[in-house]
Amino acid sequence: MPIRGQMIRLGQLLKLAAVIDSGAEVKAFLATEPVWVNGEPEVRRGRQLFPGDLVRVGELRLRLTTGPPQPGSMAFGSRS
Repeated sequence: MPIRGQMIRLGQLLKLAAVIDSGAEVKAFLATEPVWVNGEPEVRRGRQLFPGDLVRVGELRLRLTTGPPQPGSMAFGSRS
C-alpha cells in the first residue's frame, strides 16, 4: 500500500485501507481484532509504520511502499 512520506501510524493506515470507518474506532478495533505488524501482535494505534512493513488484519495483508499505486496493483493490499 503506497503511503506519502516515510511514515504512517497504524490507526491512519487502518482508516486509509477502509478497515475502519473513522479514527475514533481504532482503539476499540485493536482491542477486539488481532493485528500483526511484521509478524508480531500490535495493539498500539500510534505504532509508526515505514515502507517495507507488513500489516496483517485477518486475511488482509498490507505491505507499505512509497509513491503512487502502480497500474494494475491493488491499492489497498492483497488478500491471501
